Amino acid sequence: MIRKKENGRKAFIEKVGSDEHKYFELMLEQMGSEKLSSYIPRLGKPFSTCPKCLYNSKILYSGYDYHDEKTFEECYDTKVYRHYIKQGKYDHTLSETLARALHDHFITHLLYKMLEHYDEKDIVGVMGGHARRRDEAGYRQIVFLSKRLTEMGRLMVTGGGPGAMEAAHLGAWMAGRSEAETNEAVDMLAPSPTFSDEGWLRRSFEVMERFPIQTEYRSLAIPTWYYGHEPTAPFATDIAKYFDNSVREDGIVTIAKGGIIYTPGSAGTMQEIFQDAGQNHYESVGFASPMIFMGKDYYTNFMPAYTLLKDLSDRGLFKNMMLTISDDNDEIIEAIERYREVKVSSVSNASASANRSPSSRG
Repeated sequence: MIRKKENGRKAFIEKVGSDEHKYFELMLEQMGSEKLSSYIPRLGKPFSTCPKCLYNSKILYSGYDYHDEKTFEECYDTKVYRHYIKQGKYDHTLSETLARALHDHFITHLLYKMLEHYDEKDIVGVMGGHARRRDEAGYRQIVFLSKRLTEMGRLMVTGGGPGAMEAAHLGAWMAGRSEAETNEAVDMLAPSPTFSDEGWLRRSFEVMERFPIQTEYRSLAIPTWYYGHEPTAPFATDIAKYFDNSVREDGIVTIAKGGIIYTPGSAGTMQEIFQDAGQNHYESVGFASPMIFMGKDYYTNFMPAYTLLKDLSDRGLFKNMMLTISDDNDEIIEAIERYREVKVSSVSNASASANRSPSSRG
């Protein structure tokens, strides 16, 4: 094995010679291939330092058999999290920091390769608390909202945890199926309402077995081992799981250029709201996107983030705020569609203007 790798490196070097630019170009071309992986140090970790694809439930929960829940302790995700905690969340040893950085680098590369298949305005985020129970009406509402948006061509993106995040991925998973089937799926999950309840993960796999994925529909989860005590929602078809939580949190807000729907949540959701507001104020990605608050009473009275942002926007202190607050799925979808139509119209007009010949200008 060692001789084979050495021969591979020798052939690679002979191919590019001393041209450093060509060397790195060829490395990038081979991103995710077996050829490139032989040049990335493995460092003896229980995770790959050069993952070749984004995770999914089969990869992340490899080794888990839902018929025997004890097997969860030996699945891939648990082993990685156990190692992460043993080493320490903020371990500063060179081998550990390098291994995590390499892993996260390739996950980011694979993430953006996936996003190339979508119009950036079709990527919609759903934020909210992990404490949202499966047996609550709000959970079911998020499921149906996400289902409809997925069927309309949106890629739903969340932080990949339980609660509101899981509901969004379940909705995307059930896209293309009937209302009755979707209600049945939620009902199957309800007896284990929170991730701390017995059977939470098992019931997810039972639903996936009962309702196999409709392959044309996908959803993207971006979780982190930093919060590894919370299981990743297995309904996500594509999972970009990170070690570095700060990279992950900024990434979620940044890529959701089609708008973000904020369901009730706690401190983490508040952080995301104001991070998003800052990006919109400065138009950090070149333009601003809608911020949609799902829960009128929650976001005007209990945790009045909408009220504050609306006031700051009205007084001109926060700019480029496109704020909507509603408890109705139709109104939420209308806000997302309205933004999409305006953006498409603006791009079309700009393109037409740029293509006008000088002689046609009045």
